[in-house]
Formats: sequence, C-alpha cells, structure tokens
Amino acid sequence: QVQLVESGGGTVQSGESLRLSCAASGSIRSIYAMGWFRQAPGKQRELVAHLSFGGSPQYADAVKGRFSTSRDNAKNSLDLFMNNLRPEDTAVYYCHADAQYYNRTYSKRGDHWGQGTQVTVSS
Repeated sequence: QVQLVESGGGTVQSGESLRLSCAASGSIRSIYAMGWFRQAPGKQRELVAHLSFGGSPQYADAVKGRFSTSRDNAKNSLDLFMNNLRPEDTAVYYCHADAQYYNRTYSKRGDHWGQGTQVTVSS
C-alpha cells in the first residue's frame, strides 16, 4: 500500500504564509501524479494543485498566483507553498497520489489520500 503523511498545517493571520509537506511511502512501484485538495466545513472537497509527473503543475483559479508546489522525486514528496493566505483558504488540506503499489502477488494502481491537515486563516 501507499501511505501519505502530511505536515505543516496551522493557524495564521490573513496575508501570512504556510508550507504544507506530503511524503509518500510504502511499496511504491510508481507515482504518476500528486496533488493537494482541500475541504472547508459544509463544502465539497476541491482541487488546489495537481502535478502529473512529467507535466506542469495546475492550480485552482482561487489560488493561482499565491500557491506553488515543489516536488522531490527522491523523497516521493510534494510541498505546497501558500502565500498571501486569506480566510477563505481555511480548510482541511489533503494530499493525494495516483500511484501504483505492489505486494508479493500483484501490483495495483489507485488513488491514495493522506489524513489531512488543518489550515486556519484568521482575518
């Protein structure tokens, strides 16, 4: 299986910055894409940033120009840099990976999620 561990959430004031980190581990054969999603109370989970390995990152319109990503192939990690945070960015942020894992008998590709990390932005 694939485990995703997130870190870096917290509470900040409007205009400040945060960095979220996500590291994938386990019996990973290949990672095809990683990304960050968020879910605010009472709302559906939405895409924040997505990076297909070999492609360019894509960002939600709401975060373009403020958020960026950094990938470390050796560590199977994807960081999310969030600048000029706003109260509407408050949500639980989830790391996602489209990855193939293996065991002794088979390998399987699928979606994997982290446990989530809370980001709170006060005005």
